[in-house]
Amino acid sequence: MAKKGYTPEQIINKLREAEILLSQGATIVLVSKKIGVSDHTYYRWRKEYGGMRVEQARRLKELEQENYRLKNLVALGRMGILNLLMVSIPKLNIGVKSGERLLIATGVSTSFG
Repeated sequence: MAKKGYTPEQIINKLREAEILLSQGATIVLVSKKIGVSDHTYYRWRKEYGGMRVEQARRLKELEQENYRLKNLVALGRMGILNLLMVSIPKLNIGVKSGERLLIATGVSTSFG
């Protein structure tokens, strides 16, 4: 099934429509069919966007994108530091175990998960 990419504005409008239908006595199954999404999607949307205004939803998405970008920058910075240390360790004429201790002492993690 193809994924439809709803904008936050569309999601909030669909949630408002669903609230109106629910207040008129419709069931969740009928409401979700009416707005064109599954029950699971309705509950997920309600959890994420319930009670939000359109401007708040836009700001949330902007902040999520900025957070993703900043996390990538931090990860790239850590990789750069690790690469610099790995290049400089052989020049210091220290063994592998000492190099590992140096990495640990500087707070650089060799795992990026």
